[in-house]
Formats: sequence, structure tokens, C-alpha cells
Amino acid sequence: MVMAMRVHETGGSDALTWEKVDVGEPGPGEARIRHTAIGLNFIDIYFRSGLYPAPNGTPFIPGNEGAGIVETVGANVSHIQPGDRVAYVGPLGAYAQERIVPADRLVAIPDGIDDKTAAAMMLKGMTAQYLLRQTYDVGPETTLLFHAAAGGVGLIAGQWAGHLGATVIGTAGSPEKVELAKANGYQHVINYRTENFVERIAEITGGRGCDVVYDSVGQDTYPGSLDCLKPRGLWVSFGQSSGPIKDFNLALLGPKGSLYATRPTLFTYIASRADLEKTAGDLFDVVKSGIVKIDVNQEYRLADAKQAHDDLEGRKTTGTTVLIP
Repeated sequence: MVMAMRVHETGGSDALTWEKVDVGEPGPGEARIRHTAIGLNFIDIYFRSGLYPAPNGTPFIPGNEGAGIVETVGANVSHIQPGDRVAYVGPLGAYAQERIVPADRLVAIPDGIDDKTAAAMMLKGMTAQYLLRQTYDVGPETTLLFHAAAGGVGLIAGQWAGHLGATVIGTAGSPEKVELAKANGYQHVINYRTENFVERIAEITGGRGCDVVYDSVGQDTYPGSLDCLKPRGLWVSFGQSSGPIKDFNLALLGPKGSLYATRPTLFTYIASRADLEKTAGDLFDVVKSGIVKIDVNQEYRLADAKQAHDDLEGRKTTGTTVLIP
């Protein structure tokens, strides 16, 4: 038996229950890993609250990303072995000292990247990768707006997009977060609590607007995000930290400039083993080379995951956060 955080009924952070669970042995195509660090993400709150339904109902163990040591492997597993350091973004179940993971979701952590960094960057870093390199191919001619620039994905995306030569504009909610974003690749950062971001985008771009807007905020930034785009620009809605967008009007895209809109998810982009290895490999390369620095700004004990959720929901965190078993 090991300790884990489980959710028996969805709701607030009090729904997280610290209790013993039986892990069992890995079956064919599976591996049992001992976590050394677990990533904290807003999607964990979506599942805990019930906004996203857990695939197998309740009770469930939340958490989608982690890093650790392979303890044992099942039959038909050859690309990893006991003792390997591995990381993953995979099915729910990361908030546990040990767990079973489908082996094809595990990637080896390269030398030069520690376990905390790996756990903190897999979901956020691969999200930044697909947003900047696949959903829209960012380059020197690109002007982009990234909401929540001081968040975990935002800080990675700012550095990466800056390296790609783009004009990188962000929004943040405090003077401290504005400065943090500026230190991580953003040439312009708008404090959305004191400035109208639509008006500021018009000023910054000379009225031209952005090629692409990356929006993980949702309710609070819609439909303003659409007004920040050039004609035929792309609105990428990949989260809803302020609440879901209600009554999205597809017809609105026409008069606002024949805009494009997409609602991508990381799990679609890494569904195949080949796509997972390519996306993770690209991320590892930019981190190892120093192009992107991953700052783990908060650490909590796994047993204190309730406080971690409260702080994340209260926008008291910056960058990446890990839970330590």
C-alpha cells in the first residue's frame, strides 16, 4: 500500500483525501514507477471540481504528469527498464507515491535535466511546443498575444517564442507578474487589471492586430481576444482558468475579420508514440540548450495538495509548481 490523494466526490479542494491505495503489479505494456516529483496543473482543478469528468468516474486519483524511477515493468516492455528515470503526461493518477503507467507514455529523462524540472515541464512544456510549433508555426514574422504570460505555460512560451524571433505580447494580473513575464521573453506585457488589453494591442501593433492569440483564460478574455486579431487571424482557446466561455457564437468570427478558431488539447497532439517522442524531444532540446529555463517556483508536499490547489486557484503562484511525495 502507498499513500495517494483521491477524490470521492468532486468539488472544492476539500474533495482531496489523503489515504492508502493498493498499486498492484504492472500488466503487459505497463510499468510501475515510484514518483520523485509530480507536476501541478490547472487541469487537475478541472477534474477535481468536476468541470472535466474523470474518464472512469469516482473515486479517482488526480494528476496528469510526473517523474520518477521505474520499479518494475510488465511483459512486452523493452524501451525502459527498472532503475530508469522517466517522466510522463498520461492518464489520471499522478497524485500518488507510486502508480502504474502505460509504458508507451513514459519517456526517458535526459542527463542534465533533474526530476523536479522534468515533472514540472512535461505538460506545460509540451503544451507550449504544440501551440508554437504545430497549432501555429511561429516565426520572425509572427506577432502573438499570450494571455496569462506569468503562468507555467506562459513563461515557457514567452522564452520559446522570443527565441523563434516573434513579437511576443503577454497579459498578466499584477506588477510583479508583469516584470516576471518581461524577464521571460515578452517584449510587451499588459496588466489586464489596470489596462484595456484590446486597446493596448491596437497601440502596440499600430492597429494591425496579432496573427495569433493564445487564450487559456476563457470567460474573462472572450470576446476581447477576437478583437486583438488581424483579419484571418487565429484564436487558440486552450483553457478556461476564469470559467468556461458561454454561448460561443461561431458567426461572430465573420464580421470580426473572417477569423479562425481552434480548441486544441495536448493529448491529441501526443496520441501516437511517435508524436510523443517528437514533441518531448523538441522540449528537452530547448531546455538542455538553455533556450528555455524552467523555474520551479513553488514546492508542496503531496500531502498538502489542498493548499497547492487553493494557491493555484487564487492566482498566488507563478511559473511551475511541483508536489513532492
